[in-house]
Amino acid sequence: MSPLKLLQTIIAAAGVAMVMNSGAFAQSKVVATVNGQEITEQDIEFARAEIGEQIASIPPDQRRGNILMYLIENQLLAEASETEKLSEGPDGEKLMKYYRRRAMHDLYYQRKIRDTIDDAALKKLYETEVAKLKPRTEVRARHILVKTEADARDIIERLGRGSDFAELAQEKSTGPSGAQGGDLGYFPKGQMVPKFDEAVFKLKKGETSEPIKTQFGWHVIKLEDKRQSKPPAFDKVKDNLRAGLVRQKAVAVITNLRNAAKIEILDADVKKALEAAGQRGSSSQ
Repeated sequence: MSPLKLLQTIIAAAGVAMVMNSGAFAQSKVVATVNGQEITEQDIEFARAEIGEQIASIPPDQRRGNILMYLIENQLLAEASETEKLSEGPDGEKLMKYYRRRAMHDLYYQRKIRDTIDDAALKKLYETEVAKLKPRTEVRARHILVKTEADARDIIERLGRGSDFAELAQEKSTGPSGAQGGDLGYFPKGQMVPKFDEAVFKLKKGETSEPIKTQFGWHVIKLEDKRQSKPPAFDKVKDNLRAGLVRQKAVAVITNLRNAAKIEILDADVKKALEAAGQRGSSSQ
């Protein structure tokens, strides 16, 4: 693994840094209390930065509730830990020291790396990347998937008599798109299996195919629309662009800090493994 790739992996494993911008400290609105202890909007923002990637698959309108429940559970477990004096003793002190170091890491990451990426830099990167994109033809199609050619020809006959394609798809199609009237949405050439792909791109708008056989069965395809693709809107990709630039900046910053530091790997096995991977003098970030 290259030094750059290793650093990227380390950064990804470390998680997203805490949000510590100047406006955040004003977010003192109390969202909930746990045994009298306040949970504020600022806490929500801290937790969002910490676990945001983990809950990305949750619908947006449910994320705030999930974050709040996470904070409530944190407070309950912290109180239980205090009650049982779990932070006392060498192990507890070492753990507290570790988390303080992690908090300082996150603070530096936010202030010196993430906050330096502004919208102007994102817009410039977006325009650069969009300029590289070449328009491609996309089609929107519906299909009805059945088991036999005879079934497919019966579908075509019913369509010829005026049956609605979407209704037939809901009634007859064995494919997962049947419930949506056979609608496959827009897709470019090369996304579908070859025989299906070849057939659908030969159709004219509004035209229906002859039976097409693939490994899934027999298809009857209707071409709904054909268009030239457009680049995604800036707002749609802004977060991904920011993540990419933050990773690049983090790699550069950490590389500089590591090069300026005196780092000695004392574990012989770890040192040997790092050297084998081309990592001399690697830190334990």
